[in-house]
Amino acid sequence: MRHRLLSLVVVAAALAASAPPAAAKDSVTIGMALEPPTLDPTTGAAAAIGEIAHDNIFEGLVKLDENFNVSPQLAETWTFSPDFKRLTFALRPGVEFQDGEPFGAKDVKYSFERAAAPDSTNKDKAFFASIQSIDASDPTTVALSFKAPSFQALYHLGLNTAAIVDEKSAATDATRPIGTGPYRFVAWSKGSSATLEKWDGYRDAARIAIKRVTFKFISDPSAEMAALLAGDVDVFPRFSGLQNVAQFRADPRFQVLIGGADGKTILAVNNKRRPFDDVRVRQALAYAVDRKAVIDGAQDGLATPIGSHLVPNDPGYVDLTGAYPHDPDKAKALLAAAGVATPLSVTLTLPPPDYARQSGEIIAAELAEVGIEAKIEEVEWAQWLSKVYTDKNFDLTVISHVEPLDIGIYANPNYYFQYDSPTFRDIFARLQAAPDLDAFKAAIGDAQRQIVKDCVNVFLFQLPNVTIADARLQGLWKNAPIFVNDVGAMSWKP
Repeated sequence: MRHRLLSLVVVAAALAASAPPAAAKDSVTIGMALEPPTLDPTTGAAAAIGEIAHDNIFEGLVKLDENFNVSPQLAETWTFSPDFKRLTFALRPGVEFQDGEPFGAKDVKYSFERAAAPDSTNKDKAFFASIQSIDASDPTTVALSFKAPSFQALYHLGLNTAAIVDEKSAATDATRPIGTGPYRFVAWSKGSSATLEKWDGYRDAARIAIKRVTFKFISDPSAEMAALLAGDVDVFPRFSGLQNVAQFRADPRFQVLIGGADGKTILAVNNKRRPFDDVRVRQALAYAVDRKAVIDGAQDGLATPIGSHLVPNDPGYVDLTGAYPHDPDKAKALLAAAGVATPLSVTLTLPPPDYARQSGEIIAAELAEVGIEAKIEEVEWAQWLSKVYTDKNFDLTVISHVEPLDIGIYANPNYYFQYDSPTFRDIFARLQAAPDLDAFKAAIGDAQRQIVKDCVNVFLFQLPNVTIADARLQGLWKNAPIFVNDVGAMSWKP
């Protein structure tokens, strides 16, 4: 009997040794705190659109990486004219859209002219409107002529707002997106998930290791953590349960990446609504808010303080965090000097993200100390966009602006916080016309100082980029200058 058992063990071992190795995992499930309202990044403002569509379904002429470097994508090479007013691209040959339509210069021209059109809802519309003309006479070459030198053009062209779409499918890209990227759209179960699968017709399909990706929408921080621990998601970029980071660091099943995003988190102020049309009242808000307490309480100390509308890794960043140190007595004095009777009742409108609602609770308590009673109003994204962004019917809100180098929004008096400054517009015009890096940094420094002088908004912190992932998953971004999940770069360790 003993010999029989030994024989069975030997046979089993031999069979195990001769069996083919288990197939490597070729799918990934990515957690997202917010569900996008649309899947067309060229028409919607929500950062969540890019998390699904950018670099996966849609591509641009160039690509930005996690360190803000620019590399070729649909364009192979590019050349600036000496005066930075003309930018010429040699396009990648043989590229097709996922429905078989050929890609060429005409698609670039259509996409950018559509983005600049009067009825455009592209959030980078001002950049596209700065293009004087587009020469697409050669199908493999496109030349952009700008109204003024455009030193920043390549950065704008790496954003998801500059994704190239096909005129034949553009009208339905919001729900059935068709691009030139490595993944094609499969399904979108509203309120639950979206699914993409590898497109075998992609020009570099052999390089793509992940064949299927599911984006799961999980808005509650506790549910985010539970999904990771249960293995229901493989990775959660922009993880919001910051108080749980230490637990994941201690668990060998996971890897924890902590970097910086380009999210400028601010207490935004309606500059045209009384009494906030008085700079002294806006300054009172800034002195009333204890930035460190907000970061410790709402971001578990992981965020980086900011004093203007740039983050430390942006070119030309100026540290202005000392402009309005926490000083409740000074805040009270400014309110009195402005003739504001306290208690002053205002509404603090908070969108869904955890960073906004937790920060809002702390800020409301701090404002109360100086005689400002902020009634918290929690709204969903659609309500926030309608009430704040479109109708401008708000007092205060907490929001993170995630577009890189987007200080130009302060040059638009119709933007939701309604800051109207000819001085700033002159500075921004100089910034846009900067002929070199030194001139650009000088102008963007002046731009930061001007909005701080005018105390347009209360600048809080750089949104940290915290990613919790299965320890075996490779190709993840640590930093996030743009909100993207570059699935084509991901793979599983053998």
